[in-house]
Amino acid sequence: MNYLKISAENAEFQIIESLKTNRSKRAKHKEIYIEGIESIKQAFSAGIDITRIITSDLKNLSDWGNQLISNYEDAKVIEMSKTLYKKLCDRDEPAEIVVTARIKILKLADIKLSTLPFVLIFDRPSDHGNFGSITRSANSFNVDSIFILGHGIDFYDPKVIRSSLGSVFHSQIVNIESMDQLRNWIVEKKKETNIQIIGTDSTGSVSLLNNKLQTPIAIILGNEAKGMSVGLKDICDYVTSIPISGDVNSLNVSCAGSIFLWDIYRNSKNNNS
Repeated sequence: MNYLKISAENAEFQIIESLKTNRSKRAKHKEIYIEGIESIKQAFSAGIDITRIITSDLKNLSDWGNQLISNYEDAKVIEMSKTLYKKLCDRDEPAEIVVTARIKILKLADIKLSTLPFVLIFDRPSDHGNFGSITRSANSFNVDSIFILGHGIDFYDPKVIRSSLGSVFHSQIVNIESMDQLRNWIVEKKKETNIQIIGTDSTGSVSLLNNKLQTPIAIILGNEAKGMSVGLKDICDYVTSIPISGDVNSLNVSCAGSIFLWDIYRNSKNNNS
């Protein structure tokens, strides 16, 4: 066991804390911070390489905690003072373990698609909770990949990991570098699979009620505040909307996105059964 005890805010503590709070440090070290038992379990399930296992009470770990240490013999096992551990963790009553893990950043060329592709394109996502929620839905409804277009959130931010319940570890998420890169990908995939490019907006001309969305498809969600960019609207085959009633005339993007994803999943499954 590679054991280390920390009782002060030394260099090791500062590295761990920076992985939690600093996007550029996560990118530099290609490591992330994971808090929450379910998220850690999903990281393990996805085969993520855990680099540090951190606790404040090594002697009294549960069987699960001890098994995690056994599974990652090369990981540092760090025992912190309770004061430092509470400072590191978000929750008032933190779980027995938090971890750091090594990640691989996917490029567009790395993405593996099914025969009938199902892709979610998110334009400049800005809310961690929304992105985590929609990632969880995407995983539930067999989305092949999530594309982030423009400068959006870091999908390995601890807030995203937590709100996704670790779904990010089972998802092919890629940052698209430019509209040109996306356009080239669309041209290629239209030739290969005749994929539809469908935009979503509350003012969309085609109602979801009168529209049978199914794979192969790339569905686009706009930015929470600004909607889809003009450039994205230009590449859509058409823009669809969810008909709603009530006093509020729009849905939260993660709610709307989940409805679209479920509808595509349902129609595609029925069509292939």
